[in-house]
Amino acid sequence: MSLGDDGYRSGQGSGGDGGGYGGYDADDHHLTRTRLPEGEVDPYAPQRRPVRPSRNLITIVAVVVLLVAAIAFANRGGDKSSSDGDNGNSAKGGSSATAPSGVKPVDGKSGGIPSGFAHDEQGAQSAAANFAVALVSADIVKPDRRHEIIPKVFAGDKVADLQSKFDRTYSKDFLGKLGLNEQGEAAKGMTYVSRTMPVGTKVTEYSSSNASVEVWCTGVYGTAGVGSTNPVANDWFTMTIALRWVDGDWKADSFSQKSGPAPVNGDKPASPADEISKAVEQYGAFTYAR
Repeated sequence: MSLGDDGYRSGQGSGGDGGGYGGYDADDHHLTRTRLPEGEVDPYAPQRRPVRPSRNLITIVAVVVLLVAAIAFANRGGDKSSSDGDNGNSAKGGSSATAPSGVKPVDGKSGGIPSGFAHDEQGAQSAAANFAVALVSADIVKPDRRHEIIPKVFAGDKVADLQSKFDRTYSKDFLGKLGLNEQGEAAKGMTYVSRTMPVGTKVTEYSSSNASVEVWCTGVYGTAGVGSTNPVANDWFTMTIALRWVDGDWKADSFSQKSGPAPVNGDKPASPADEISKAVEQYGAFTYAR
């Protein structure tokens, strides 16, 4: 009887087609062949050694892990070195000129004006940027507020003369052209806007006692409201501020202003007056520049 490949096979002896496989072997021992279900392994079959990853592969993976860790550590440490170690060199040009300053902002304020600037080039730039914001603000047109700002910005021996010049500049006639009364207040239903945003600074002269800094600025200026004769517009200008180190802080000696540099105007339509008024009320100005 023969079941073929599905069961037992009886052979013809050692010389038959069994040949010691599934029949009788040379010693006349009866042999059987068992077919296991799919996926099962013969427990009596010789076992293969598990495949082990090559040493080369392990070495490559280890190197990659070390490189990733080194890059992460370098990036983490680089932030501190780039911020604490710049020391004003960005003002001297090069690709880092547009990078923000790494010096920690001042902690002190005097009359709403930042004070206690660092005694270095970056401190001079920070002082000039903040002074530009204060000198071209909505507060500067108000006599009472102006008389508080000037002593905080300028060196003591310059204050009296500059107070008189500012008062003459912001005369009744000048304020009237802006749509303001003598106290620098807009008419009912109107909002006076004067907000300056420094775009960048450049030190043109520096010593431990004096500095000259150019502050490139943009801003919005005018009176928002229905029927305003001085609508809010955008402007670009550069203010040059001469600084002096006085009593442990930078103070301004003088300043001048010129137009530009200005980019090409975009194609954005002008917003209505009430939208500008709401924006000024809802979006607070920054208290520290640079």
